[in-house]
Amino acid sequence: MNLEELKSVLDLTGFPVAYHSFIESENNPLPSTPFIVYLCTYSTNFSADNTTYFPMQNVQIELYTDKKDLLAESTVEMVLNANEIPFATTETFIESENMYQKIYEVRLV
Repeated sequence: MNLEELKSVLDLTGFPVAYHSFIESENNPLPSTPFIVYLCTYSTNFSADNTTYFPMQNVQIELYTDKKDLLAESTVEMVLNANEIPFATTETFIESENMYQKIYEVRLV
């Protein structure tokens, strides 16, 4: 799966989705919560004999909500599971934004 295919999967949640960040403009306001951003954070390629044999991208899918939103989390998790994308999660509250952030870490092969 590549990033374009991952974007299509994330679109199935029905939430606004962007790579890295949303860009606000006069004709394009920032979305309200919940919304998703995703980004490549690092790679864990399989290499041997000075060659990368199996590239793997680690991607963070970040769900932002203005309250602890179990329904939104469940929606993301159902979409990932339905598309056989295993994930690990972490969660934090961002005080400066007054938002919850749930991170789904996935590996694209």
